[in-house]
Amino acid sequence: MFIGRKSELDKLNKLYSSGKFEMAVMLGRRRVGKTTLINEFIKEKESIFFAASETNGKQNLSELSKVINKYGSVFPDFKTAFEAVFRIAVKRRIVFVIDEYPYLANCSKGISSVLQHIIDRNHEDSGLFVIICGSSVSFMDNQVLGYKSPLFGRRTAQFRIKPFDFIGSRGFFPGYNAQDAALAYGITGGIPLYMAKINDNIPLSENIKEGFLDVSGYFYEEPTNLIKQECREPAQYNSIISAIAQGASRLSEIATKIGSESTSIVSGYLSTLIELGVVKKETPFGEKNSRRTIYSVSDSMFRFWYRFVLSHVSLITMDQPDKAYDLIEPQLPHFMGAVFDEICKQYLWRLLKEGSSAIDFTDLGRWWGNDPLTKTQAEIDIMGTGGKDAALFCECKWTNENIDLPVLEALVARSELFGFSNKHFYLFAKTGFTIGCFTRAAEMGNVSLVGFEELAGL
Repeated sequence: MFIGRKSELDKLNKLYSSGKFEMAVMLGRRRVGKTTLINEFIKEKESIFFAASETNGKQNLSELSKVINKYGSVFPDFKTAFEAVFRIAVKRRIVFVIDEYPYLANCSKGISSVLQHIIDRNHEDSGLFVIICGSSVSFMDNQVLGYKSPLFGRRTAQFRIKPFDFIGSRGFFPGYNAQDAALAYGITGGIPLYMAKINDNIPLSENIKEGFLDVSGYFYEEPTNLIKQECREPAQYNSIISAIAQGASRLSEIATKIGSESTSIVSGYLSTLIELGVVKKETPFGEKNSRRTIYSVSDSMFRFWYRFVLSHVSLITMDQPDKAYDLIEPQLPHFMGAVFDEICKQYLWRLLKEGSSAIDFTDLGRWWGNDPLTKTQAEIDIMGTGGKDAALFCECKWTNENIDLPVLEALVARSELFGFSNKHFYLFAKTGFTIGCFTRAAEMGNVSLVGFEELAGL
C-alpha cells in the first residue's frame, strides 16, 4: 500500500499534464522511497523504466535496450538508445525513468554529455518526460544539477525526497497510540521502508526485539551495510558514528574517542557522513562561525542502532533479546528527547505554513552557551527569529511528569540573554502541564502550551 507523498505526486502529475518535454531530477538518500514514489506515479502511464546497475557499460546498455525494445537487438551505444526513446515520444506521452543514474554515469564516462546533446536536439518536438533519479546526493548535486554538469539548465524540476515527518508517518502505524507511534517513528527515522517493517499488530517492544535485537532481524546489520555501500573505509566511519552516538560531540572529542591523532582526517570523514545525511553539524542558533560547533547523529535510526544495538552485541549474538531490551528500555525516554525536539520543530513549521505561528520566523535551531548571571551553561531547545525584534523560545519535555511553572520561568530567564522586544514562548509536553503553569501562561499572554495530542494531530 502506498502511503503519503501527495505533494510530490501532485507536482509530478502537473508536470506530466504539460504535454511538453520535461526533465525532473529526483535525489535522496537510500531507502527514502524514491523508486516507490516513481512507480506510484507511472503505474497508469506509458513508461520506460531503466534501473542502472553497478556493473559495466556493456551490461547496462544491454538492460536499457531490453526495456526500450523488448524483442529487438542491443543498441550499438547509449546515444542510439536515447534517440530511440525520443522517437517513441514524438507522437505520444512517455515517461522515461533512469533510476540510480550515478551507476550509469560511473560506468559510461560522458553519458551526461550524450544525453545533453540529444535533449538539445529533440526537446522542442518531444512529449518525453525524463526522470533522472539517484541516491548519491553529492553526485546528483554536482554532476546533474551543478552548473559544471552538461545537464545543467536542462532540468525543469527537481525533487529532494526526504524522510517522512511525524504526522506523515502515522499512516504506517494505525494500530499504535500516538506515543508508541512517536517511538516507532524515532527508531525508523521516518524512512518509509523501515516504517513498513514495523508490525503495529504487536507491541513495539517486540518489534525492537525481533528487528534490532535478533541476529536474523532486518535492522540488525542495516546501518553497517549502508555504510559499506557508501564508504570505502567502513570501520573508520562506524567508529566515528559510534563515538558520536555515545556522547562525543566536538571534533577533538571524536578524534580522541576513536584514537585518531589528526582532527583534519576525522573532519573529512565527518563531511562524508554529513553528505549521507547520517551526521549533522551544529552551531548555536545565530552563530554561523562558532568555536562551539558540535556534531550529532541526525538519522535517529542510526542513533538508536549505534547507541543501543552495537553496545549489546554480545547479548544479541547469544540470543538474549529480552535481556538486551531490559537494559535499553530505561534509556528510551532520553533517546526520544532529540526525536521529540524534531517533532516540535515540524509542528512549528506547519504553523508557519498555515499562517498561525505567533512569530513569523525564518529559521529554527538549538542554542547553547554561557549564562553570565548564573555562571552556568544554558540551553534553549528550539529558538527562531523573525526580523530584528521578534523571536520565539521553546522548551520540549518528553517526560511522564506534567510541566510545572519553574520550567516556564527558566525559559523566560534564558530569553533575557537576547535583546528581543517581541517574544513568544512555546512549551511542548509529552504528558501535560500543571495548573500553576496554565495560570502563569494565561497571565503572560505570550505563551503557548502544546500537548502531545495536538502535536500528533489528534
